[in-house]
Amino acid sequence: MKKFMLFAFATCIIFTACESTKNTTTASPATEVSALNGTWELNYITGPRIAFNGLYPNKKPTIIFNIAEKRIGGNAGCNSYGGALNAQAGKIDFSAPLISTQMACVEGMLGETTYLQMLKRVNAFNVSDTTLNFLAGNLVLMRFSKR
Repeated sequence: MKKFMLFAFATCIIFTACESTKNTTTASPATEVSALNGTWELNYITGPRIAFNGLYPNKKPTIIFNIAEKRIGGNAGCNSYGGALNAQAGKIDFSAPLISTQMACVEGMLGETTYLQMLKRVNAFNVSDTTLNFLAGNLVLMRFSKR
């Protein structure tokens, strides 16, 4: 009888624990295009083996989303750039040519080149609170903070 009671008690605890985990949800990052709206500043980029501050000694790259006009713009560290926004439900594409100013930039040129090349590799995004991640598949290529 004691074994049966112990088994019944353990079974009740297991079912109760399973039921309580069924109803919990984890907050997933937003993939809606409207979450992109506004200005974002780069704070992480994958790839180069140079310190982030060494890549962007004077100015960190920014990206500005204008959802209403379906446009992007920003500064790549020295030169300004702009173009059409091609994004939907967590997917984003920067393969269309971007227009850019052509200022001579001695410091930060490697960072600017890296940033613009990395944008072309991005195919997805997610936004959580004040952080924007640009991804290639599941790999975070760039991370931005809301300004």
